[in-house]
Amino acid sequence: MQTNPYADWSARIFTANRAQYILLSNTPSLYSVVMLGRDITNGRLFVSRALKSIHEFLSADGMSLIYENFLAPAATSVRCCKPLNRSVTGCMNELEFMAKYCLESGECAPVSMALRLNGLPLSALRTPASGNYATPSEAFRRLAIQPRIDGINGCSDH
Repeated sequence: MQTNPYADWSARIFTANRAQYILLSNTPSLYSVVMLGRDITNGRLFVSRALKSIHEFLSADGMSLIYENFLAPAATSVRCCKPLNRSVTGCMNELEFMAKYCLESGECAPVSMALRLNGLPLSALRTPASGNYATPSEAFRRLAIQPRIDGINGCSDH
């Protein structure tokens, strides 16, 4: 089990407007980044571009210190596995659907789309104290305080 929840990410490929994109979601919080999948031909290139995309988005979202302190040190060892939790898979299906709609309708670019995805209240991220739905952005920020979000426990070595 991954002890650093910031280092636990899930990925899925999707197509919109005949271009390939990759949805990267932090498994415990569903905090997401969307990157172009063009010309990614091997695992090393995928990991390199995924880390760069995550770093750029976290910096743009005012959370570069989370990347530098928690994610970058854990990035020296990356392992992939099958998704273990249908809740994470179902939520990522919904996030992919929304991303695809935004891209195909021309509503937004990948960076602004990720901001929109991270602002959606999700039932899987229900806050334990109030029972209210939380957004991926709120859940991601809470990870430092609460190591695992109730109801979300996915594959831990992505």
